Amino acid sequence: MNDWLHNLPLVWMALVVFGATYLVTAVIYGVVIGLAAGERARAFKAVSPSMLAPLGILFGLFIAFAASEVWNDTDRANTAVFREASALRAVVILAASFPGEPEAQIRRLIQRHIEEAATQEWPKMAQHRAKLTIIPGPLAAAMRLALALTPSNRGQEIAQREMVTALENALDARRQRIIVSRSQVNLTKWTCLLVQAICMLAAIAMVHSDNRGAVAIAMGLFASGVAVSVLLILAHDTPFAGTISVSPAALQQVLPESAASPN
Repeated sequence: MNDWLHNLPLVWMALVVFGATYLVTAVIYGVVIGLAAGERARAFKAVSPSMLAPLGILFGLFIAFAASEVWNDTDRANTAVFREASALRAVVILAASFPGEPEAQIRRLIQRHIEEAATQEWPKMAQHRAKLTIIPGPLAAAMRLALALTPSNRGQEIAQREMVTALENALDARRQRIIVSRSQVNLTKWTCLLVQAICMLAAIAMVHSDNRGAVAIAMGLFASGVAVSVLLILAHDTPFAGTISVSPAALQQVLPESAASPN
């Protein structure tokens, strides 16, 4: 699916999905009813209604297969963001063990990382353009600063070690969210799901081809179910894009200074 569709407001996305589904349904209805004459009509009526059940089950399996991938990606994205936020919060707390300029520098670097993540990385992740090869400068600088600190007591030694570990965790969590940002239901899966839906609609039209009212009702109901399923998956397809997406709010709550940064 194209990025423009993922980035539509939910209402407009619903209008596009339902409109396209009903349009395809109307075309299938017109073709089948138009062909349902003479010998073809008898062939259509010979199609057993019992085949609708296995076709429906197959469509349900395709929906479940795509939906499970989407839910898993969303959970992974949320986990990565909250893990990064937790690690950054730990760094801020541990920095208090080095009062004065070291603590202030570390807080500034963490704040800058959060602001850059919210304003630069999030739009790139939404467009699948975020790169793992680019190491965030503020976190790299914070790591160098933490390693260069000279502890004066046992407590500061522990704090320095834990701070370095927390920064490593933050870097790893950032890598994970960038990896997840590239995930989405691929074209092959979407094609299989939609082809299965078309087969089901065509079968419904053939089975009830002698009763146009029944065809319209049955196809309309199934088309509505298809549209709802596609909309639900599409709205959650890319974890960091669209109206329903993972936001940087958890990161922005680490420091009050970064809370007002734009998403």
